Amino acid sequence: MALIELKFYSQMLGMQTEAYVVIPQKSTIGEIGIKGSSDSKEYKCLYLLHGLSDDHTIWLRRTSIERYAADYGVCVVMPCGARSFYTDMKYGMKYFSYITEELPSVISEFLKISTKREDTYIAGLSMGGYGALKAALKKPEQYCAAAGLSSVADIKCGLFDDVLVSVFGEEQNVPNEDDLFFLAEKTNENSVKPRIYMGEGTEDFMYDDNIRLKEKFEKLDYDFTYRESSGAHNWAFWDEYIQYVLEWMFK
Repeated sequence: MALIELKFYSQMLGMQTEAYVVIPQKSTIGEIGIKGSSDSKEYKCLYLLHGLSDDHTIWLRRTSIERYAADYGVCVVMPCGARSFYTDMKYGMKYFSYITEELPSVISEFLKISTKREDTYIAGLSMGGYGALKAALKKPEQYCAAAGLSSVADIKCGLFDDVLVSVFGEEQNVPNEDDLFFLAEKTNENSVKPRIYMGEGTEDFMYDDNIRLKEKFEKLDYDFTYRESSGAHNWAFWDEYIQYVLEWMFK
């Protein structure tokens, strides 16, 4: 695998931004401890989103995502989403449009990734879990599968009101198009829907909200997978569960 620190200008954000990318290389013969290699002409691509307190570096710093991805020969793109909840903010930047529109275009311009729906995936943790599920539900024609770990399942839960002022405004009027429960119902009417995975720790402070969203998906017509185990809102849980996500996505 190769690690790329990609710095580029975003027209959507109106500023320079960054993403970390891990991408297969044709051969790793002679590299100790790595058996993954790929001769694919265009790689499958996973967009992997960070949580509220972090940035694009965090998945590499806290997990072995590069090593895990090597086993599947896939590209993993880790962008910076700031504290946006991956939303086109009322007082801020258009991070939803950036993540779902501009970023894939930029990545495909620089790297040999497939832009086909069946080769495009998205996942994230906490705020990023919310962002990943929202992206796939709003753009089912773009993503074949999405995974949320310890997600902010209910954006109206009241836990993040201080942050959400800049996202939705002082009155916290969350549009239906930013509500996962509404989107699950709406996208259920589509003939094309993403596969959905949710992972949650039973000691997580947002466990009850995730259970409600799980029950919503189970009542609808999705290819839906849910997994839970003992665990809290922390990297020990996410490092374990991103391995389950990769297996679910790519095997």
